[in-house]
Amino acid sequence: MRYSEGGGLTAERRAFRERIRLQAGERFAASEKTAVIATDLRVSVRSVERWHRAWREGGVEALRSAGPANFPTVTDAQFMVLEEELGKGPVEHGFEDQRWTLVRVQMLLHRYCGLSLSVATVWRLLKRHGCSWQAPARRALERDEHAVEVEEGGVATGKSLAAASGGWIVFEDEAGFSMTPPRARTWGRRGHTPVVRVRGRSRRRTSVAALCGYKPGENARLIYRPRHHLLLKGARKSFSWQDYRDLLVRAHIQLGGPIVVVWDNLNTHLAAGSKRHKTEHDWHTTIRLPSYAPDLNPVEAVWSLVRRATANTALGTPHGLDRTLRRELRGIQLRTHLIASCLTATGLAIDPPAPTRKPQ
Repeated sequence: MRYSEGGGLTAERRAFRERIRLQAGERFAASEKTAVIATDLRVSVRSVERWHRAWREGGVEALRSAGPANFPTVTDAQFMVLEEELGKGPVEHGFEDQRWTLVRVQMLLHRYCGLSLSVATVWRLLKRHGCSWQAPARRALERDEHAVEVEEGGVATGKSLAAASGGWIVFEDEAGFSMTPPRARTWGRRGHTPVVRVRGRSRRRTSVAALCGYKPGENARLIYRPRHHLLLKGARKSFSWQDYRDLLVRAHIQLGGPIVVVWDNLNTHLAAGSKRHKTEHDWHTTIRLPSYAPDLNPVEAVWSLVRRATANTALGTPHGLDRTLRRELRGIQLRTHLIASCLTATGLAIDPPAPTRKPQ
């Protein structure tokens, strides 16, 4: 048991250490040298010097054990109160930002539990109860949590449609990548910040639309289509509904079956041509995700993998950007477990269809 948990030395161990100090006190009275005492008792010279000071000021009684240490402990009921207050958020307790620091948790313990703990003890307390220092996830203020819960039921319905028809459920999303890659931490000499050279004048940008396909009993699949933006006045700088149509057709051909498409409320997805194509072809069904809910789309995790792999990359030409993106996306395609883990990160699951009974 740790000191912060109210533990420490056992009674036998405290008695043993007291005997060592008392033996040192007898030898102090005999005017023996500190180094000799430390060698014979097999302790450090600094400990003997500390005992000698205590013996000189208080005699033999100063070398006796003071008993078990009385460390402050936090009961389960007190921690439940603390956890409830932490769940309300820092803003509810008068803080402007949304950060929980050790000093702020220390203030809550004193305010609601009547405990005066050090910052180090607060850190050990949080670690012992499974808390850790994390970077928070961002959520939009406009996000409707109730709509997200309802929409999860809609996604489940889509998964049932895909399973019943023997098809795939695919999630779609798009992202843009520029010649300036994201930054990541790297080792360097103290006082000398590492430098990554990038093209300062290049406005080249590449958009990628991707589909993550899932089906019970099959390996997860990733299908993507890049689009290069031309630096011309009036040129389109995003995917059109025809581009999404071609991507869905390609997914239908490669997956070899009907698909249920789950995507966001982008205006291009709701275009009249896209709706007309859906009514003319019965091999695909569309389900819309709730607004401001990217955490329900596994393709968002794919973009995180790509950006993490391309961080600090020195891109000299637009062809280098395209080559890097294709290499990383191809690597994810070959690692189907990564695509499956992206779905796991959303908290969604695709269940196999229930077996149907044959009529007797």
